[in-house]
Amino acid sequence: MSDNKKSGGLKFSPWWISGAIIFMFILLNIFNGTSMQDPTKISSSKFDELLNSGQIEKVIVFNKTQAEAYLTAAAQKDKANKKVSKDLFGNPNKGPHYVFEIADAQNFENKLIKAKTDLKLKDYDFKVKDDWSGIIFQILPFILIIGVWIYLMRRMSGGGAGGGGGGQIFNIGKSRAKLFDEKSEVKTTFKDVAGLEGAKEEVQEIVEFLKNPEKYTVLGGKIPKGALLVGPPGTGKTLLAKAVAGEAKVPFFSLSGSDFVEMFVGVGASRVRDLFKQAKEKSPSIIFIDEIDAVGRARGKNNMSGGNDERENTLNQLLTEMDGFGTDTHVIVIAATNRADVLDKALMRAGRFDRQIYVDLPDIRERKEIFEVHLAPLKKVEGLDTDFLAKQTPGFSGADIANVCNEAALIAARNNKTAVDKQDFLDAVDRIVGGLEKKNKIVTPAEKRAIAVHEAGHATVSWMLEHAAPLIKVTIVPRGQSLGAAWYLPEERLIVRPDQMLDEMCATMGGRAAEKVIFDTISTGALSDLEKVTKQARAMVTIYGLNEKLGNITYYDSSGQSEYSFNKPYSEDTAITIDKEISLLIEGQYKRAIEILQENKDKLLQLADILIEKEVIFKDDLETIFGKRPYHKDNEDLADLTV
Repeated sequence: MSDNKKSGGLKFSPWWISGAIIFMFILLNIFNGTSMQDPTKISSSKFDELLNSGQIEKVIVFNKTQAEAYLTAAAQKDKANKKVSKDLFGNPNKGPHYVFEIADAQNFENKLIKAKTDLKLKDYDFKVKDDWSGIIFQILPFILIIGVWIYLMRRMSGGGAGGGGGGQIFNIGKSRAKLFDEKSEVKTTFKDVAGLEGAKEEVQEIVEFLKNPEKYTVLGGKIPKGALLVGPPGTGKTLLAKAVAGEAKVPFFSLSGSDFVEMFVGVGASRVRDLFKQAKEKSPSIIFIDEIDAVGRARGKNNMSGGNDERENTLNQLLTEMDGFGTDTHVIVIAATNRADVLDKALMRAGRFDRQIYVDLPDIRERKEIFEVHLAPLKKVEGLDTDFLAKQTPGFSGADIANVCNEAALIAARNNKTAVDKQDFLDAVDRIVGGLEKKNKIVTPAEKRAIAVHEAGHATVSWMLEHAAPLIKVTIVPRGQSLGAAWYLPEERLIVRPDQMLDEMCATMGGRAAEKVIFDTISTGALSDLEKVTKQARAMVTIYGLNEKLGNITYYDSSGQSEYSFNKPYSEDTAITIDKEISLLIEGQYKRAIEILQENKDKLLQLADILIEKEVIFKDDLETIFGKRPYHKDNEDLADLTV
């Protein structure tokens, strides 16, 4: 209840201080020109007239520059002094009635002495007055500038809330990690993480050690100081860390690698020190650093940044805290990245990140489990086949599957359905893989026929090859950046042989080959096909060592250091050989595709005509024209996209 009251009440703002200072400035400016009695300023000559006529009773001189004159009782009744005889509230004005500036204090004093001698003046006095308003007016601009500067620096350094005090300009070196403990319970557990059995087993051992350390220490074992989660984006690395936070029941500090980076020199290292200081105070505890490659990149690779690289200083401090003198063994560091190849070797060694846990893309069994997790909150039809959904999404990560489920629900709602059915998921996969349908895109009849022949060429060649991915659906409806598309179910292989790669390249070149066979000309529509086969051919020659002329040699650098080099790892003569072999591979499969299509030219044209008529054809239409596929496999259902 108290939190609600606080949130509903007025919130303090630094601008209140600035507003109050400006308001005081205005008041002082008003009262500096006139006192509460509102005396009227007069000239020295006017004062001389009043003095000589005996209307002045008393004069007080301040700082020998300003004088205040008090009128006699008779003079206050004079109509000429009516304006100063009363104060602002209508009461008799006790004075001073007039104020004026004096030029020469000595001459003015002589004048007052003579007037007193002549009984025209009753009394006078010289005083010293502290001008506080002038002092305030001098320092007020500096106060305003400093106040605005502090406010802006607070905003630049992350605001006043959260971040372990990082919002204060004087606390900018403090850690910005978010703390999860018994006060902020995390509800994610290992049950919410589908698949990732090996990764869960590794991190679960860390959780069990924190809960029951005697089980391991009695045998002389030591818990790993750090675990590095590595894998493609969307595979569940951060989700696994959330599950560790929910299961461990110990203080859990979570932050991103970019939280160490700041515009000020030395802030990153200071935040690392403060982070580990807080973690040690609450040990046993866990620190989770997401996207650690932001600060963990290999040192000495960015020489353009100068001698004092802030990121390298931050990394050096992190290395020292993880495994240096006085390191607390009860602080465990878990980090996640999808760029482990660029991390510094000192960060990856045993004693810092003892375990590197690879979080791979899910297989068909794990995809089924992930679908079951994300389908739970959806209102779906009875008997929805999750095995079918898992088969149609090879190569999808956990984040992709979550997106498929969400898109399917949106599509069902768009079509005013009461539940999400199988077709909605098929449409969602098409939408995610191929892009949004563009049925209103203007395509001329000649272009439509060329697209139909191109896609029919893919379908024909893939149908006739043993190792090509089985085709499921072909469409000439523009989708995303493509004018047509063919859906395949690629086999989930652990290793790939040369004949399998060549068959896939031949099927990819089937589109351009069909244009050559039917129209005796080619077009720009095969750009994505050419890009794909060029990458495959280059991989066969330079990475996997599958070329007879070059032999068993690879130019692939798994450490990722080659990307910083401007030199190729082979000579110019070898580069010429590589280019020739890549060209021979591609041209060979192109000619092979032309031969297959020339043998089946009538069926190719028949398939293209059906495609122009229906715009979308399925495997059954191909079986009607070509007969049963010679190399039929049981797993032919639905999946990937090739343009």
